[in-house]
Amino acid sequence: MTDLHPVIAGVTERIVKRSAASRLKYLSLIERGRDAGTNRDQLSCGNLAHGFAASGEDKAVIRNGAAMNFGIVTAYNDMLSAHQPYGRYPEQIKLAAREVGCTAQVAGGVPAMCDGVTQGQAGMDLSLFSRDTIALSTAIALSHAMFEGALLLGICDKIVPGLLIGALRFGHLPTILIPAGPMPSGLANKEKVRIRQLYAEGKVGREELLESESASYHGAGTCTFYGTANSNQMMMEMMGLHMPAASFVHPGTKLRQELTRAAVHQLSRIGWNGDDYRPLGHCVDEKAIVNAIIGLMATGGSTNHAIHLPAIARAAGIVIDWTDFAEISDVVPLLARVYPNGSGDVNNFHAAGGISYVIRELLNNGLLHGDIPTVARRGLADYGQEPVLENEALVWKDVPESRDESILRPVSKPFSPDGGMKLLSGNLGRCVMKVSAVDKERWTIEAPAAVFHDQDHVLRAFKAGELERDVVVVVRFQGPRANGMPELHKLTPALGVLQDRGYRVALLTDGRMSGASGKVPAAIHLSPEALGGGPIGRLRDGDVVRVCAETGEIAALVDAAEWEARDVPAAPPAPYDTGRELFALFRQHSDLAESGASPILAAMESEV
Repeated sequence: MTDLHPVIAGVTERIVKRSAASRLKYLSLIERGRDAGTNRDQLSCGNLAHGFAASGEDKAVIRNGAAMNFGIVTAYNDMLSAHQPYGRYPEQIKLAAREVGCTAQVAGGVPAMCDGVTQGQAGMDLSLFSRDTIALSTAIALSHAMFEGALLLGICDKIVPGLLIGALRFGHLPTILIPAGPMPSGLANKEKVRIRQLYAEGKVGREELLESESASYHGAGTCTFYGTANSNQMMMEMMGLHMPAASFVHPGTKLRQELTRAAVHQLSRIGWNGDDYRPLGHCVDEKAIVNAIIGLMATGGSTNHAIHLPAIARAAGIVIDWTDFAEISDVVPLLARVYPNGSGDVNNFHAAGGISYVIRELLNNGLLHGDIPTVARRGLADYGQEPVLENEALVWKDVPESRDESILRPVSKPFSPDGGMKLLSGNLGRCVMKVSAVDKERWTIEAPAAVFHDQDHVLRAFKAGELERDVVVVVRFQGPRANGMPELHKLTPALGVLQDRGYRVALLTDGRMSGASGKVPAAIHLSPEALGGGPIGRLRDGDVVRVCAETGEIAALVDAAEWEARDVPAAPPAPYDTGRELFALFRQHSDLAESGASPILAAMESEV
């Protein structure tokens, strides 16, 4: 193991200094929660009786109060493939807890919506703020004060960030996240993309498209592309909040069951009365947050975490920004190519050595903080091993060299010398671009703008042939305050068709693009957003826009005096259907994307 890279050390030190006051306040919160907060031994008899009234065979143990009781917060539902496996987890967890003299109760459930179902639909406007709703639901679950540790069951896009944000406000509780694993591989991703683009061109019908999608998403488990959900799992490994290498083991297997059992047993060791007390708020420190950013860069993870990670960090009193992401990206090599950045999916990635191999390589080359307080046996070095069953017993073994260098490579010969996430800034604001899947010849696009206020209007213009040219497609009033910042993945096939026809195409938006975005350059999360006066609102059809990942520039090439004199047009009417109107409070109080686009954290910080 070599010394830590000086840039990573410098960024970490800057974050520590920037966060000093807020982190100290947060650590004081944890101390009060442990020593003077509302805890089980302080509950009145009436409180306590309500808490164990229906606990069945665990009732006497919980009543006695001598054993640790773990709170389960679950995102189970049986409509969504990723969360369907969680249905039987509570009973498994209760059995495992009894094996080590503890008990467990389901403290509460949280919503788990799927962007795959709502993509391009009205429900997508609820997606980002579902994260804050999940955080609130997690806090409500843990507020009952019946627990000496917590187990969080969630895996997908907003669910893991929401669970963490909520649980971190109870950071005195030791906490382990338990994944459920990906579905087996289905239709090859390249073929799926081909069918989508044919459908966008009108060359195949809905039945052919549905057959393709059904062959891709076909069973229990997470989707197998490396989008936001699977990036979540990677980050939990990098932060040391899973059992080592638990992320990508299939649901329903003996190994998956044993990893869940091991998590419960480990919580008994690090729990409130365990031999090695490790509260969540101490595990999620500045170094752990930096590790999560490093993991995103090393694996080509989802740009959605440029929003989620700042929000998670804020919940722990830590302040990060996109400059931190960009500087880390410049020095962390890309070690993995997983779809959409390559042909293989997360199952191929895991088979090649997976996250264990990535962590080992980064640690051995001074590109990762190894001295973080993980939930595992010793520290982050444990996460460089992979779990196997030997004679029905769970053990961890060292990872060999990459089993497939088309998917996974060592630091000595990476796919790219940097992490492929770029910060762009200029007279249009600040935004990010994921370039790890974009051909370098397309890192710079300079073309006239076509300005829209709705993604469906973009698709109509595409079908009418109005975008058959070099173009920067601008979709504005898509920020958190305007409409909840939906993902615009619905545009990917159409923009991909234009690019394949030889045009130089880019997307510019104050909205989000899916973690599955790929070959089309997309300057996203532009901040400040159009609603409220962001400069993207000044753009007009035909303005030449420069999007350049090489120089980090995002600019309207318009005369400065004319630019400053322009007004921002009125925003479209606020959404009022499909429940979107219920989130008006969240929209009105959300802060900037770079800060995490969180209304609840913005309001919380204004009070304290």
